[in-house]
Amino acid sequence: MRTPDIKAMQSRISHSGFPLVIDGQWGPKSAAACQNYLRAMMPNPHPWPTSDDVSLIRRFGRPGDESNLVNLSVVGLGVKYDGKDCRTIRCHKLVAESLHRIIDEISGSVHASILTHYAGCYNFRKMRNGHRMSTHSWGIAIDLAPNWNGNLAPWPSVATMPLEVMEIFAREGWLSAGAFWGRDSMHYQAST
Repeated sequence: MRTPDIKAMQSRISHSGFPLVIDGQWGPKSAAACQNYLRAMMPNPHPWPTSDDVSLIRRFGRPGDESNLVNLSVVGLGVKYDGKDCRTIRCHKLVAESLHRIIDEISGSVHASILTHYAGCYNFRKMRNGHRMSTHSWGIAIDLAPNWNGNLAPWPSVATMPLEVMEIFAREGWLSAGAFWGRDSMHYQAST
């Protein structure tokens, strides 16, 4: 993102009760304030488990158990995969209603074009460079706009995922990797 974009985010966060110096520089203080800002938007009690394997299995069952998956209709919401209209997203049945509300809200926002770069939800696989199963293996994670928000691209200095999209996910309790890990800002997951 450009310096004016980062300043606008810092101002938005600061005016919401998380004071920041509005200087266009994204460092540890800006990152911590952003995380606190997004956490404050999340439902209380939080609807999703922590991301450790025991908690995920207790809530969502075994990764790769396709009997827990549903085809969430996204017809008319502008979701595209590889440039083609996407009619459904395969996700866990327990996150389907929440994910539909998120996609519906993004679809009606100024950031609707993010949905034209949908990059997947359910994918039975291990984490990149890891031994644990990815949250995609439960169908509780979604990737959007990977070309501008890749796994190694630092957010917000390089990656361009809008804070407003992160806010939409946060209001449903979904964690934004960009805000909470500082990278992989295409990734959102239903966990704390």
